[in-house]
Amino acid sequence: MPGFPDIADFGCLERTTAIRIASRAVVDALAVPPSRNRLMPMRFRAQLFEFEDLPWFPTVIRAGMMDYLRFMISNLDIYEPVVPLLHNALQQTDQQRIIELGAGAGGGTEEVVKDLRRLPGMAKVRVTLTDLYPQPAAWQDIRHRTWGIIGYEPTPVNALAVPESLTGFRTIFSAFHHFEPAAAEAMLSDAVRKRAGFGAFEGAGKHWHEILLAWTVLPVLQLLATPFMKPFRLSRLFFTYIIPLIPLCTIWDGTVSILRMYSPDQLLALARRADPEQTFQWQTGKVRHWTGSQVTYLVGWPK
Repeated sequence: MPGFPDIADFGCLERTTAIRIASRAVVDALAVPPSRNRLMPMRFRAQLFEFEDLPWFPTVIRAGMMDYLRFMISNLDIYEPVVPLLHNALQQTDQQRIIELGAGAGGGTEEVVKDLRRLPGMAKVRVTLTDLYPQPAAWQDIRHRTWGIIGYEPTPVNALAVPESLTGFRTIFSAFHHFEPAAAEAMLSDAVRKRAGFGAFEGAGKHWHEILLAWTVLPVLQLLATPFMKPFRLSRLFFTYIIPLIPLCTIWDGTVSILRMYSPDQLLALARRADPEQTFQWQTGKVRHWTGSQVTYLVGWPK
């Protein structure tokens, strides 16, 4: 289509030998038999703190953690299983624009958009990244790689009160767990009130073995992957290999993220409270990634 580059030309991170080895390690580590998986889900949610949420937390450490998250999500295509769900939701809402809330460094969207644009009727899908704390340096790199298909809003955007000017299907990747129940419900209420489709996606299934991975396998992958992350930053190398604040804080935040995640039942309860008149169609559950891990989701659109 004019003005939209062929998806085969979409910029992406280089698949290096180190990352292929790391990906294989993830596959092996996450290959938990289904019978065991059923015995390991968490039955509770803990509202603990994450370093990246603290206002005094050093920007350079936060940026290094976000770079790692974006790198691994993109290279492992963690959110590939939700593409059919998002495709259906976009069709239900007749939307071709996605407003990503709480985008951080933008790690959830790039591969998802690439996969979406391969599907019938999705050739014009575009994304606008937003965050209460915008990261234009990281987002400019994504915009450049995608020829503007993924753009961004440079001003702060509160996910609990999205401006009327930002119309489209709202998504939030890897960040819904940051919001305590009252705030999460307010985010959903805002979408319902403005008749905006909504999708929340978390790259885990809330299982105990995922915490074990956060303590063991994933730190090794972070050490392997850091030299290949773009854009190159000396500060990232220093705070990974000399003073390892980035990997140590990543271990803590990764563990707490799993503890803070909402289960599908909790997500549905939040949606029902946010939509007491039942004006939206809600779907929630888990889908399996090719590594054997799971993605937890909540998707809704106006009836």
